Amino acid sequence: MPEGDAVYRTALRLRGALDGRVLTRSDFRVPRHATADLSGRRVLTTVSRGKHLLTRVEGGLTVHTHLRMDGSWQIMPAGRRTAPGDQVRLVLANEQWQAVGVKLGMVDLVRTSDEPRLVGHLGPDLLGADWDVREAVRRLRQAPERTIGEALLDQRNLAGIGTIYRAETLFLRGVNPWRRVGEIEDLEGLVGLAQRLLDANKTNAGTVTTGDRRPASQTWVYGRAGRPCRRCGTRISRGEMGAQPQERLILWCGGCQP
Repeated sequence: MPEGDAVYRTALRLRGALDGRVLTRSDFRVPRHATADLSGRRVLTTVSRGKHLLTRVEGGLTVHTHLRMDGSWQIMPAGRRTAPGDQVRLVLANEQWQAVGVKLGMVDLVRTSDEPRLVGHLGPDLLGADWDVREAVRRLRQAPERTIGEALLDQRNLAGIGTIYRAETLFLRGVNPWRRVGEIEDLEGLVGLAQRLLDANKTNAGTVTTGDRRPASQTWVYGRAGRPCRRCGTRISRGEMGAQPQERLILWCGGCQP
């Protein structure tokens, strides 16, 4: 699933293609909004909120989308046909550009005033103007018996982190993912590092946590299961965390994260 930095970059691309321009076409290919038509309305902006995207248009309306596992927004010249087989769920077009939402996991059209109903439950956004490390830590500490690995992925605690940044943050802090939240003294330092990692990658393609942008050298543990740790040589472990069917991939180094 795309994490907060990738969603942030998607919002940047949508703003570049749609902001300030009048829609000449909108095509909602979801039953709930199949008859909706935003033609003639000017797009105000698109913002990311954790892993959610909010495209605001004139008239107090917001198009809410979520990429989930396989979704993406493709920007292309207006009028160009999409590739055969693409599972297009939404098209927003103006005279110059069209934004094509493919395999979107969520598509909603709501009053802008109702946005809190969709994203109000989220914790502080790691890449948002509302980022508040103390509030994120406060939310984490509300469940001290929970594993830190599960707590970091709970978007109600902090919004935007996923399996990649969870694994990389915990490795860099030397914290085993199965440790309990209540056992970790410097939660503020851990959460602050996660925010800095996402912020460092928010305008760059790919995820780099090592400082080395070469394709095989960008991460410490993510994508390296069974390979030797870059620091201590211990083989990187792979497992799953969370209750079914919400379990998610976790990777860690048993030597560096005892």
